[in-house]
Amino acid sequence: MSSALPTGPEEEDEALFSRFSINQQTIKQWPLPELVDGCAKAGVRGVGLWRAPVQEYGVAAAARLVRDAGLTVTSLCRGGFFTALDTKERADALADNRTAIEEAATLGTDTLVLVSGGLPPGSRDLHGARERIADALAELAPHAAAAGVRLALEPLHPMYAADRCVVSTLAQALALAERFPAEQVGVVVDTYHLWWDDTIGAQIGRAGAGGRIAAFQLADWVTPLPAGVLLGRGQLGDGAVDLRWFREQVDAAGYRGPVEVEIFNPELWERPGAEVLAEVVERFTRHVMHAR
Repeated sequence: MSSALPTGPEEEDEALFSRFSINQQTIKQWPLPELVDGCAKAGVRGVGLWRAPVQEYGVAAAARLVRDAGLTVTSLCRGGFFTALDTKERADALADNRTAIEEAATLGTDTLVLVSGGLPPGSRDLHGARERIADALAELAPHAAAAGVRLALEPLHPMYAADRCVVSTLAQALALAERFPAEQVGVVVDTYHLWWDDTIGAQIGRAGAGGRIAAFQLADWVTPLPAGVLLGRGQLGDGAVDLRWFREQVDAAGYRGPVEVEIFNPELWERPGAEVLAEVVERFTRHVMHAR
């Protein structure tokens, strides 16, 4: 007898919530054991992890902790930073990314998120920087594939192009990713970075048609931005992003993977972790899940 498909709003909501994942940075105040315990108690089954706290806890130990709690690691952040001109810096970056691939495999996630890197000091050569990203991918993609890990290029908002990521649009990320097999290199659709682009719907469709959507991440855009801008991501529903529209677009493009909430926000970090997680779940339900 064939399995029944969701037939109504309640079944559809249940299926979508099963894809919900909380990124570790959203509740940064929780050490890894508290994050895992809090998620398990809240019925959240997906977590996106970051390398530094995982390394501090121990990669193998973190993998056991998450696995024993019945959770799934939906992504590991981050690899990347490929744009250096110095030969030693580039070699060090490649070595660090090989380590990141091994860490992702140990944690049981098939997605390593890459932040590509900004312009080297004194450089204005965007094209050259992007080509060095392609060169790095050519070296790393086969190694990642052998470990069962896909490299996921994340385009960042253009305000980060100089110092953090010269890949600013989904089209630019796809232009790099499409040089490689889809199972080796995909892209990240992050609402915070891409909401402003009036071609984003078409680019999500392009990514989906090519099987390139490796991760889907959520945060809202609120103003005024803080000094340094890095920690300015807003709680779901507090800003300008049509989060439900994005979710509908990635779904229509055929993506059925995790929907990961990744918010860098010091105000959230000052609050009790369980309170923040409950609020994120409520906002996800209200602003992302329900049909229009």
